Amino acid sequence: MKVMKFGGTSVGKPHRMHEVANLVTRDEERKIVVLSALSGTTNALVEISDSLANGDRSSAKQQIEALQAHYKKFVLELLAEEEPRKKANHVLNEHFEFLTIILKISFSQALNKDILAQGELLSTKLFSIYLEEKKIDHVLLPALDFMTIDSYDEPQVGTIKVKLAQLLNKHKDTNIFITQGYISRNAKGEVDNLKRGGSDYSASLIAAAINASVCEIWTDIDGMHNNDPRIVDKTKAIEQLSFEEAAELAYFGAKILHPASIWPAQFFNVPVRLLNTLEPSAKGTLIAEKAGSVGVKAVAAKDGITAIRIKSSRMLLAYGFLRKVFEVFEKHRTSIDMITTSEVAVSVTIDDDIHLGEISKELEAFGTVEIDTNQTIVSIVGNEIAETKDVMKKIFDALEPIPVRMVSYGGSKHNVSLLIDRRYKDETLQLLNKGLFNL
Repeated sequence: MKVMKFGGTSVGKPHRMHEVANLVTRDEERKIVVLSALSGTTNALVEISDSLANGDRSSAKQQIEALQAHYKKFVLELLAEEEPRKKANHVLNEHFEFLTIILKISFSQALNKDILAQGELLSTKLFSIYLEEKKIDHVLLPALDFMTIDSYDEPQVGTIKVKLAQLLNKHKDTNIFITQGYISRNAKGEVDNLKRGGSDYSASLIAAAINASVCEIWTDIDGMHNNDPRIVDKTKAIEQLSFEEAAELAYFGAKILHPASIWPAQFFNVPVRLLNTLEPSAKGTLIAEKAGSVGVKAVAAKDGITAIRIKSSRMLLAYGFLRKVFEVFEKHRTSIDMITTSEVAVSVTIDDDIHLGEISKELEAFGTVEIDTNQTIVSIVGNEIAETKDVMKKIFDALEPIPVRMVSYGGSKHNVSLLIDRRYKDETLQLLNKGLFNL
């Protein structure tokens, strides 16, 4: 049994949804199909939620009406027969009636989660109706019946495995199952989610839970590329990556894959294949236990980074100093991306500045604190590149005109990371593409 996940652009237009139906029926292997919301829907729902949070019910009403009009047009183009169209419009009425009712309800974070869940619920129900019209046998599995997270927002893989097995056992003769990505229930039983991009995470968790033969992630690009194709003209798809390499790339900015989606597949050794809905015959990228080759494979960039430097003469030979610094970040549940140290200073980077004020204030007890915002981490990723001859020379030869603020080398044998000011990002990616890949 395999998992096939389709992103928002893959189901964002009626003809794309038709193509997805062709893809899920082209072989006889049992499969769970995970769908994201139609492209643009989650953004629209976020806007509706923001308007309600700001007390602007008039704007929220207009946004709901605009989204409903979009879906009504979508149904007309998706379905050809009258009865399926009636059924689809009934689904639309149910969900948009809910969105209309919330205009009269006090806003809360719990309500926000309910609003954001509507996109995936709509896309899967509409796709199910289309499969019915085409007389394709399938079962719609509500993700809210099995996808659960704990009080720390961590998925409960054991619970997911048990609940999903129970649901699948009720339909032993069915080959195609449809479910929602992104959405889940939390420890209180409320509707929640796996954060933006979480449909990849859903797919990986499901693949791990059923011990899938493969987890296919279908997007609008033919696999993971060696550089950002939105910035660099000449890029190429990578044929094979290890789980470790893919995790580094996803975490440090490769947008094609959600960073958290690697570990469930890696832990349960389920291969992941990144494929292109628009070009189904393309090989894409295989992510598996083995790397396939040695050397530099890709460059990724992560924006929105804040650099924090703590300078203190007391650091010199001070026992436990770093532990005390890290405890401040742990207290505020803020992850550190990079770290460098000297005799009198330690520099770290974070990508979540929600607690920056409190962190900075507490760090001042240890010394002078300097903060630089709008930074970018550029990561060069590959198999055993820390042990590959001339890699560092090629990197710094290529980046001669770029001021590099921090370097992380040796912490991972698969990754060399550089911290630069955001304004140098595009030039840095282009220079590395030429210096490392001759492209």
